Amino acid sequence: MQSQHHLITNPFIPAAPGAISWTRFTAQFEPYEFSGWVDESLSWKRTAYVGDWSPLNNKVIVKGPDALRFFQDISVNSFAKFEVGQAKHSIQCAEDGKVMVEGVLMRLQEDELLFTSGPAFWTEYQFKRGNYNATLTQHGTDLFIIQLQGPNSIHILEKATGESHRDYGFMRFRETSIAGRAFLSLRQGMSGELGFELHGRGEDALAVHQALLDAGEEFGVRRLGGRTKMVNHAEAAFPTPSVDFMPALYSDPDYVSYVEQHHPELLIASRLKTSGSEQLTDIRQLYRDPTELGWIRNIKFDHEFVGRAALEQIVAAPKRTLVSLVWNKEDVVDIFASLLGGEEPYEYMEMPRGLLGTVAIDKVLIGDRQIGVSTSRCYSHHLREMISLCSIDVDASVPGTQVEVLWGAPGARQKRVRAIVAKAPFKEDKRRIDVSTLPSYLKKAEGSV
Repeated sequence: MQSQHHLITNPFIPAAPGAISWTRFTAQFEPYEFSGWVDESLSWKRTAYVGDWSPLNNKVIVKGPDALRFFQDISVNSFAKFEVGQAKHSIQCAEDGKVMVEGVLMRLQEDELLFTSGPAFWTEYQFKRGNYNATLTQHGTDLFIIQLQGPNSIHILEKATGESHRDYGFMRFRETSIAGRAFLSLRQGMSGELGFELHGRGEDALAVHQALLDAGEEFGVRRLGGRTKMVNHAEAAFPTPSVDFMPALYSDPDYVSYVEQHHPELLIASRLKTSGSEQLTDIRQLYRDPTELGWIRNIKFDHEFVGRAALEQIVAAPKRTLVSLVWNKEDVVDIFASLLGGEEPYEYMEMPRGLLGTVAIDKVLIGDRQIGVSTSRCYSHHLREMISLCSIDVDASVPGTQVEVLWGAPGARQKRVRAIVAKAPFKEDKRRIDVSTLPSYLKKAEGSV
């Protein structure tokens, strides 16, 4: 009898029957493509997509009188203004100022907060070692996260829920429902466009997901596959753990011991495969502080928090910041053309970008001086450009600065690719668009009755 092997997929949202290839997202697998990566990568600029982020398995709810104080103690962000129904991009660092975890923090009630992030349990660790009058519940994949992003996202959401969604602004949320299944709708924009992130119970995920697809059919909705999932992170300049940097696991020896005991799978992530021209001898070379990731404006010294002392010194004289790089088209074409030539070809550029699960990191040079590192090299079909994110020396971060990216691993054929420094994000940021100016699907539907 042959043994059966099954891909670990989202238990709530089954894959499309027509999927012929798969890719890994955290500990689960998902279809590589649905309608093709070019079509999918245009969806959030022209129509909309539905994407599944439920495999992000760190979803904690902290409830009690000290819930807000707890997150204030571990986040670099200010909490001087944080209302019920508001969300923040919470950045949490080790004592040395290196980023441990970042994610979305939502204030559900005065004494109840939901934090969602990738597979790093620093938040849970900090809570257990503290003394807080509150409870922390880890929900993992019992809760779904569905993204609905693109210019038509509001029409799809309004049609599916039967109600207006113009009463809450960017990084605000409220409860809504589809066919009696309640969930939270957060106006958010990981795509750099108008978009929503939906949070609810896992057992309701399939019904909500299908309702969005059904409602979106007339609006050109697409499903987002793993091949395209991270394109918008490059276009909209969202540095991502395990892609652009690594959580600073070994910055706290006690945390390492905690992970070894409770979450040993994270130690596998610390040995993540790397590629590119930047030679790495220690995982710590992939650690970053918030200033290197373009998050200096998030740091507020109006409260005490883990890593404050280190960050005060870093912010006083930051060494690097985040920019976008626009790669020279002739040099990129030469790399692809080498695959058909007689000489040894250059390293292949996966399209539209490298696979999840590998940190691809390349040296960025001015002459013989290294002034930064490039990550998230990505072809944007919308922009018709090869772009990347770059953590770069502050004195070289001025838009228009000419640099070179060293393409190719050490020991292989390498090429200096010319590039121009550009602002991050390189694509126009449309997350805060005034939705009151957009046509209403509900009014259209009422008028047709």
